[in-house]
Amino acid sequence: MKKIGFLSFGHWSASPTSATRSASDVLLQSIDLAVAAEELGADGAYFRVHHFAQQLASPFPLLAAVGAKTSRIEIGTGVIDMRYENPFYMAEDAGSADLIAGGRLQLGISRGSPEQVIEGWRYFGYAPAAGESDADMGRRHSEVFLAILKGEGFAKPNPRPMFPNPPGLLRIEPHSPGLRERIWWGSASDATAVWAAQQGMNLQSSTLKADEGGEPFHVQQARQIRAYRDAWAQAGHRHAPRVSVSRSIFALTNDQDRAYFGRGDSRDEVGVIDNMRAVFGRSYADEPDRLIEQLRGDEAIAEADTLLLTVPNQLGVDYNAHVIESILTHVAPALGWR
Repeated sequence: MKKIGFLSFGHWSASPTSATRSASDVLLQSIDLAVAAEELGADGAYFRVHHFAQQLASPFPLLAAVGAKTSRIEIGTGVIDMRYENPFYMAEDAGSADLIAGGRLQLGISRGSPEQVIEGWRYFGYAPAAGESDADMGRRHSEVFLAILKGEGFAKPNPRPMFPNPPGLLRIEPHSPGLRERIWWGSASDATAVWAAQQGMNLQSSTLKADEGGEPFHVQQARQIRAYRDAWAQAGHRHAPRVSVSRSIFALTNDQDRAYFGRGDSRDEVGVIDNMRAVFGRSYADEPDRLIEQLRGDEAIAEADTLLLTVPNQLGVDYNAHVIESILTHVAPALGWR
């Protein structure tokens, strides 16, 4: 059994062929797609975060709105770039959004990917400390954020406060119990997956990974997941970890599907991103029976407990709901995912 959700990058474009021509379109349609996905029986609505781009950026207003409009579906990110984040203010936003959603938040965070501008985090007021890289800074912000989410007091109270204080040191409010165990780390390498396990975070692994062995993408990703689980066991955490993988999967069930995605098989690609040799996983698009057989051979999907379907959000809510429904009804049962 697997949890199956969608992951939206939240693109918008003024192109007349786009169903999302403005930021307003993307935000409102993201809420509508989450509602539709819940009605279809999907398990998660996840959103990518990119700064300085015509894509979804500040996640917490959207997460709170989705939380208020839905009742069951998990709501998350994949991922928040922690180089840009104030972990104290983020803890307040995250606690509020999680309480609105009734404890359904699943926050994916990471040190971030290449962005639209050079060192964009500097415009947000952040800079690495002496001897740090920007990746180090992102991990440092993450560690502070995780510590805050424990809900322990750390701030010395004012002896003459505006409002009465409880005894002892004060914590960030509002605190949402259980959120600490619902933080995920977006990892592109085996080493950072091991680090995430040591920190007690769940693992998100996307359609891109550091090429660390030359094997097919899904084989390398499966090995990464196993390394993560081994490190988790060694760390001795009390709760069970979760692992998600992302895939572009399209069941071709009608002429519209074939027009959009029926251009033949795709393959893994190898390239360089952020000075790292990376392998990019293939997309899957085929008639349902052939698609099922192809997905049986994906080792990483087999290892994961959660599958996030990347959706073409610019094609509109109705079509993306159709994409999700096609996987849930034509593919998932045959593979034992549902």
